[in-house]
Formats: sequence, structure tokens, C-alpha cells
Amino acid sequence: MIKVSVLYPNGANNKFDMDYYLTKHIPMVKQKLGSACKEVAVDHGIAGGAQDVPAPYLAMAHLTFDSLEAFQKAFGPHAEAIMTDVPNYTNSQPTVQISQIKG
Repeated sequence: MIKVSVLYPNGANNKFDMDYYLTKHIPMVKQKLGSACKEVAVDHGIAGGAQDVPAPYLAMAHLTFDSLEAFQKAFGPHAEAIMTDVPNYTNSQPTVQISQIKG
């Protein structure tokens, strides 16, 4: 099982429309990825590790797939549509990490 994490860094002028993300973007992603995507979780950053420190990330999305190949096969044909929607909800440049779930 793998997890694809999309992290949206916080910054002085970075904005993130969580309502759009949850009601438009994530449903579109789920529809395009279909049954290959086993689960989606969205985190909304609210604070950093110390008092009065802002969250390092505005938001994070975690999508699980059976394998890297399953993700690539599902995402590849829809990559352009998914990526061109990003400016509709944020000006933050997302970082993607693919991890193997161990526990």
C-alpha cells in the first residue's frame, strides 16, 4: 500500500480556499482516480509545534493506493486536469511525496 501526500506550504502571502478544495477539487480528484484511490484524508494546518508558531503547511491531502503502479495508471491520464485546478484554490506551490505504508 502506498500513500501519496500533497503538502501545501504556508507562507506570508500564501492563500488556501479550503471550501473550494473540499467541495470541488477533492470530489473531482476522487471521480477521476476512481476505485484505484482507496482513501482520501485532508488535513487543515492550524498551528506549528510551539506556541504562536504558524502551521508549516496550510493543508495536506493523503491518498492511498494499492501500489505505485496503480497510482500512476489512475493519475497519468488526468494529471493535467487535476493540476490545472490548483490555482482555483491556492497560490501555494504543492510538494508531493509518495511513501510506502509500513504500519
